[in-house]
Amino acid sequence: MSLVGGSSHDICKPIVANDVDSIQFALNLEFLEAEFFLSGALGVGLDSINSSLAQGGPPPIGARKANLEPLVNRIIEEFAFQEVGHLRAIVSRVGGFPRPLLNLSSENIGRLFDEAVGYTLRPTFDPYATTTNYLLAAYVIPYVGLVGYVGTIPILALQLRNKLAKCGLKDEGITVPLALGAENRTTSNVLSADSFSLSYARTPPEILRTIYATGDESRPGGFYPKGANGNIARSFLGRPK
Repeated sequence: MSLVGGSSHDICKPIVANDVDSIQFALNLEFLEAEFFLSGALGVGLDSINSSLAQGGPPPIGARKANLEPLVNRIIEEFAFQEVGHLRAIVSRVGGFPRPLLNLSSENIGRLFDEAVGYTLRPTFDPYATTTNYLLAAYVIPYVGLVGYVGTIPILALQLRNKLAKCGLKDEGITVPLALGAENRTTSNVLSADSFSLSYARTPPEILRTIYATGDESRPGGFYPKGANGNIARSFLGRPK
């Protein structure tokens, strides 16, 4: 069965994939989140915590300990070990693949912030420099939401994700017009959802366009300079548009 469904012009159509490939696809995001949180809180990566889960994949580029306040450091450490548990759960049930090469350098994340705000920041944004910077960067990491953190940069990050994914408004922000609120009765928006209060779904191509920061599921970049791993992600590499 083909992994890719629809024509090249119907970029928002769901793909066709078996259950194992679909579940394994999530490992790409779990690796990203685990490495970002582990390095931020502990200054070490997955290889130091449970190297078997990485399956020989290369260590991340540029990940390092963040200058976090003690309370936030403890919370991020908890997130980190939760992500390790997520990896272990998926691998133990459906198997896995080697960790893809990840670019978690301050330079790479700084470029994403430049794109989000629409100009070159001076001084350059460094996600590891302060607690605030790290929390902002954590919001930019796709689908990693630190609940309750509100500000201008998160809204811009949501707009960038919508732009790169190319399939409409699915990341709305923490506040919305009444017409977009739950049952058209609220303007708060802790969980982005449709008119039936069901969470929006992003297809694997939409996710790849976002995490590659290229708007193109067949052109790696962003957090994944050599592309994501697994049958679904690899099926798009080199695929003509």
